[in-house]
Amino acid sequence: MQGFKNFIMRGNLVELAVAFIIGAAFATVVTAFTKVIVEALAKLGGAPKFDDWQPGGFQSIGPFLTALVAFLILAFVVYFFIVKPYERAKERFFPDEPAAETVDPNTELLKEIRDELRAGRGV
Repeated sequence: MQGFKNFIMRGNLVELAVAFIIGAAFATVVTAFTKVIVEALAKLGGAPKFDDWQPGGFQSIGPFLTALVAFLILAFVVYFFIVKPYERAKERFFPDEPAAETVDPNTELLKEIRDELRAGRGV
């Protein structure tokens, strides 16, 4: 029972749960925004809906194409309105932040022991 308690209280699990909840809430916002974009495109040049299209009698091709168009719109919006501004802000506010290369302290200690043994100072 103690092991289970330690597992539940582990920080990574809590962070993962928070990320999942925030991600689910954000997915709702992104889905609604995608619907707005699709509606705007529909008003400009016709609805990009292929749900009723059934080439060769395949009923699932139309909905797949609709989902694909929605995904591409979503990817465009996320990339140009979230990812790119985030990268620019990060470069602007944190220009000298080093790369996230972390070396395990145990590895460093083992390298020092190895170097000492090679130098002949080990016992």
